[in-house]
Amino acid sequence: MKYTMIIRHTIPNGSGQVVTKADNKNNHMKKILVANRGEIALRIMRTIRKMGLKSVAVYSEVDRQSPHVLFADEAVCLGPAPSSQSYLNGDKIIDICKKLGVDGIHPGYGFLSENAEFAQKVTDAGIEFIGPTPEAMRIMGSKLAAKDSVKKYNIPMVPGIDHAIEDVNLAIEVADRIGYPVLIKASAGGGGKGMRIVEKADDMQEQMERAISEAKSSFGDGSVFIEKYVSSPRHIEVQVVADKYGNVIHGLERECSIQRRHQKVIEETPSAIVTPEMRERIGEAAVLVAKSCNYVSTGTVEFLVDDKLNFYFLEMNTRLQVEHPVSEMIIGLDLVEQQIRIARGEKLALTQADIKPNGHAIELRVYAEDPLNNFLPSIGTLTRYERPVGEGIRVDDGYEEGMTIPIYYDPMIAKLVVHGKTRTEAIQKMLEAIKQYKIEGVATTLPFGTFVFEHDAFFTGNFDTHFVKNYYTPEKIKEKEKANAEVAAIVALKYWQQVQKQLNPFENKSTSWKRRLAH
Repeated sequence: MKYTMIIRHTIPNGSGQVVTKADNKNNHMKKILVANRGEIALRIMRTIRKMGLKSVAVYSEVDRQSPHVLFADEAVCLGPAPSSQSYLNGDKIIDICKKLGVDGIHPGYGFLSENAEFAQKVTDAGIEFIGPTPEAMRIMGSKLAAKDSVKKYNIPMVPGIDHAIEDVNLAIEVADRIGYPVLIKASAGGGGKGMRIVEKADDMQEQMERAISEAKSSFGDGSVFIEKYVSSPRHIEVQVVADKYGNVIHGLERECSIQRRHQKVIEETPSAIVTPEMRERIGEAAVLVAKSCNYVSTGTVEFLVDDKLNFYFLEMNTRLQVEHPVSEMIIGLDLVEQQIRIARGEKLALTQADIKPNGHAIELRVYAEDPLNNFLPSIGTLTRYERPVGEGIRVDDGYEEGMTIPIYYDPMIAKLVVHGKTRTEAIQKMLEAIKQYKIEGVATTLPFGTFVFEHDAFFTGNFDTHFVKNYYTPEKIKEKEKANAEVAAIVALKYWQQVQKQLNPFENKSTSWKRRLAH
């Protein structure tokens, strides 16, 4: 097997490095391969360097000049651009680790991050998988298995059936018992696939068939279950961190209700609706979910919250979340560093009492998507790329000006994160950061972000997962852009007139000799 390898010798800057007794005791992990690309690969490598460790990047042919490749101490080409031939080739990644003497693999998120089979192969190869155990991934990778795992802890769950069904008559019987509308959900996967809302019994057969078919094609598993559809739901999730000794803490909640196509676009912490009492209860529930599967590393427990602030267990994501920076900014903890320390056998240095919220943080996912055209991907070259800067502004990205957004991967350009003393301050800081962020060559979700952060429903905290359906249309952004353009034209005209007056102070004054010359 042939690889293209780039080797660089980089001396870590040592900034932020914390050396403990455990560091010296567990110094076997000196080189970490990041099995990912783009912004998350670069973000992980920065922490690896901060800790005085070496990093190995892997990349596809189209990512050869990506920042994460140039940042790493060593970099190896996996193969052609399609992820099936590069970032999803777990066997090749493990083989590279063996050849380069890699001690640990960090999967990031997406790709192989929640693949239990890959995690098992990594462990079997004598390499540390920086994440949960394969068994925990298997349990929480199935929504039905997850429900079965947590039910002994009396964690609130949405009324429904906790086993897979394909019998339409049984589905109708369950729906009649819990009441319409109901939700048909695929047991495996996520992202809204294999999910159908059914309003009445007459629609059950057709929607069941569609859900099963979509689940099979998307996840290779047609298992579905039925639960009560929660109207006007909020999507609240809780960050958890667990070591190998049974210690589990939660890093407060994140509000993730602003979504398009069942996928998050905006996240914030703390949530505007979560009271201190509710925060304690939902945090305790998240910790119990982690303990139910002997969870290790960082993870996220997701809940649905109804209009009466009742919360219900939804699922657990067994990986580092895209939105982890908002939690980091609030609790002051480097979650990637915690993952690495836990992987090399260190105990948590913090207790739950040490975790306290500090201000407010908001994240906008900046996608190369066109919010004026149903958020379809916008592929092209970044002809202009200027990041916002300032106190409390963080940009996690993996692009530079002149780079092309590849068609092969998720179109996220960056995560724009801000921190303020209050929610209002954070919102205003985000609006200013969006104005500063200059991206040309592709359409992005920045205008959508402005729309959300200026909307009364968001400002007051009175919104749910239906925000886009209830409030957003492309025409509203077009109208605002037209109005802004008109204002800008008027301002420009007045400025031009003022400049002309300064340059020609006598232009408008009529004199007798001018009149004579005119005749």
